[in-house]
Amino acid sequence: MNIAVPLEEQIIACIDCDENVFLILSSVDFGGRKLLAFENVVAFFAAWEKQHFNLVAIISQSEVLGTGGIALLETLTRKKGINIPYFLVSQQLSDSIAKLALKAGVADVFRLPIKKDHIAIRVPMMIEKWDLLKNPNAKGLQFGKYKTPLIKRVFDLFFAGLAILMLSPVLLVVCVLLKLESKGPIFYYALRVGSGYRTFKFYKFRSMFVNADQRLKDLKHLNQYNVADEDTPNVKSDGPIEFLCSECQAAGTGCRFPIYSDTIRWCEKQYNDNRKAKAGSAFFKLKDDPRITKVGKFIRNSSIDELPQLWNVIIGDMSIVGNRPLPLYEAEKLTTDKYAMRFMAPAGITGLWQVEKRGKGEMSEDERLMLDNKYAENHSFGNDIKLILRTIPALLQSESV
Repeated sequence: MNIAVPLEEQIIACIDCDENVFLILSSVDFGGRKLLAFENVVAFFAAWEKQHFNLVAIISQSEVLGTGGIALLETLTRKKGINIPYFLVSQQLSDSIAKLALKAGVADVFRLPIKKDHIAIRVPMMIEKWDLLKNPNAKGLQFGKYKTPLIKRVFDLFFAGLAILMLSPVLLVVCVLLKLESKGPIFYYALRVGSGYRTFKFYKFRSMFVNADQRLKDLKHLNQYNVADEDTPNVKSDGPIEFLCSECQAAGTGCRFPIYSDTIRWCEKQYNDNRKAKAGSAFFKLKDDPRITKVGKFIRNSSIDELPQLWNVIIGDMSIVGNRPLPLYEAEKLTTDKYAMRFMAPAGITGLWQVEKRGKGEMSEDERLMLDNKYAENHSFGNDIKLILRTIPALLQSESV
């Protein structure tokens, strides 16, 4: 490659990328950085050793264990002294292979076909924060306890109080309908982790019959999946009904990740693990789940079941704008410097990733965490107001639960 590159210009090298991948990468705004294509590793090294341009990232299209994968990364870091974000674009990518790549030092791995939005979020952010991520003791990663500014707290109280007042007819109607349709409590709560890893009770409207879990045995014939015996929750017949995941059963001390409602206690980790494993189901995948009340189905689809979180805002557990609080079992995995920053911002009802998600389909876990970090670094009262103006429709958006 004989193209002269100014030394001050930041370069992202695209190595062995096919035409389709390069076209997608070329359409991404990398914040003023220039994307250069190299047909192979040899061409890249020849150009870089000749010009020593300002290289800030490398995107290599290769399988993780291929010549352009972690083997090339090792050559770059150990033999060439290049310590910059290194990304892979791969066709075959299992969870174990992805973990191997990340453990070897790859900044991120994108599975083909790549998506422009994923690249646009991850690559620039990793470039900007690379020094901090590679050096956890850097000044920029010294976290302090978050304290809600007075103006934000006043706004939260005003906004949440006004919302409760204006929505009080809706809240009262929902309460009455829930009581009329089925016996049991109106609300339930799950434990969540918010700012500074503080745990609090996260409230919602109940949307299922109180004996819903007792009916699981009677609904097996309706299950769209063949659920193995080991996936069936552990039911205690004496006292409160309790469903335990394998970790809780092994501990022998009861559920570590409970969701409460009257005499029913679910293990949230068991619920979510089964939901992921069964492509969206909890313990069962039912076309018309009879455990969900008619009112419950409506408040779920309209997100009205989330409105009790306004009380969380009133009592100071959450803010109107912030990073969504996480279940305990998810939060306990996010203690590294790469992700801990998200907990240095307030927990909120709506936030940055909700804005980015709208109209763009599903968003990966890594993208959400990156956006959470971005919000934590740049949050301010002014930015919160802008997010509210952009996401008011998202507060009551329809979701398939």
